[in-house]
Order: sequence, then structure tokens, then C-alpha cells
Amino acid sequence: MFIHKGNTRTLTHNLRVASLLSFVAGIVNVAGFLAVQKLTTNVTGHFAFFVDEIFKLNFWEGLNYFLYILFFFLGSFCSNLLIEIISRMNDKWTYKIPIIIESIILTSVALSGHILIVKAPNILAYALLFAMGLQNSLVTTISNATVRTTHLTGLFTDLGIELSQLLFYKLKDQRQKLYSSIKLRMTIISFFFLGGLSGGIFYSTIHLYVLIGAASLLLTGLIYDGIINKITASNKQSLPDAEIQNGKDELKAQ
Repeated sequence: MFIHKGNTRTLTHNLRVASLLSFVAGIVNVAGFLAVQKLTTNVTGHFAFFVDEIFKLNFWEGLNYFLYILFFFLGSFCSNLLIEIISRMNDKWTYKIPIIIESIILTSVALSGHILIVKAPNILAYALLFAMGLQNSLVTTISNATVRTTHLTGLFTDLGIELSQLLFYKLKDQRQKLYSSIKLRMTIISFFFLGGLSGGIFYSTIHLYVLIGAASLLLTGLIYDGIINKITASNKQSLPDAEIQNGKDELKAQ
């Protein structure tokens, strides 16, 4: 679900990566908010607060909101920078490194969260926003901008458009394309909600350690992807051998 791109990428691949990453984003969204009362998966609200603080001449508080936006941007920038660099060195690791880095950030925040909440809540928010920028850029790149997982505003906009189009587009190909897109949007929304629900439930008992669960899910996804890709590659290699053997058997029969 991570390695496939271009013409080799299917709806199934997008559904798998969307469900995993949107679930993780849902956990981060709720856990971050409950920990520091800040949005940690998107920056739309932060921009409004930034402008508001500037107008109130609260420049220090305005700077914090600017940094929230900046760290999300830096996560996105670094994610694609890593993808471009690593793809020129070892294509197998192109999408693994950003996911591993995101997992490290989430685990680090989980382990140091009890200290950060008291002494440096903004640093906690910066770290989670960087991680979500990293994730959003990654999934946007691998899905060719089809999947976004860290916020829902655009998703609900696209879903509303596509549902309305069902009233007008009657051709089979058009409706199949719409159904596939709607299924993808609904998957992201549903898993984001489930992730948020899970994050809220577990935060009430284990607090920010819930982020270790989110990091574990990311690494499990990488392992699963690697196993599936090895099986697929093995099957492709064995197919020509089977065809050659069948040809030999036919010659012997003649």
C-alpha cells in the first residue's frame, strides 16, 4: 500500500493506506487536543487564531500560532525532501523512512509527554504538527493527491460534490468512478472518527502513551506491506518458471 505508485496503484492500495493513516491521525488529533488543548493535525484554525492575536497586539502568542503552522509546513517539506533524496539512492526505502520518523516522533512525545504538558506544551504541539505534516505529505505523494488523512474539511467538500453528482451522471463508467471515490472518502472519514474515538477512550486511562499504539500501527503497516510485496514478487518470479515447465511437458507429450 506504500510502495505502489502510478499505474500500479489501485483503489485497494489507497483504501488500505487511507484506513491506516486516517486512524492514526484521529488518535493524534484527540490525544493532542486533550493534552494541550491545541489542534495537532491541521493548521486551518491556527491561522485564524494567529491573525486574531496579531490584531490584539499579543505578538508572543501570535508567534506560537505561526510556529504551529510552520512546523506542519516543515513536516510536509521534509517528507517530500526525504522521498526525493532516498528515491535516488534506494527506492525500496523511499516511503519507509518518513513513516519510521513519524513513529519515532509519536513515541518520543508519548514517553516525554507528562513533562512537556507541564513545562513546554507548545513543543508537544510542534512535534505532533510536524509528524502530521510529514504524514499528510507522504500519503498525498504516494496516492497522487487522491488521499489526505489529517483533516476532514476538504473530504466533506469532495464528498458533498460527488454525492450530488450521482443525481446527474448516469453512465456506468461515470457512476463506478464516483462510487470508488465516495467509498474512499467515507473510509477516511470513518477511520478518522474511529481513531479519534479510540484515542479519547485510551487517553482517559493511559494518557499520551496512546501515541505508542499509533506508532506501533504505523510500523505494523510497514511490516505488513513488506510481507505482501515479497509474496507478490515471489509469485511473479515463479510464474515464468511454471510456464516454461508447462511448455516442456507439452513437448514431451508430443
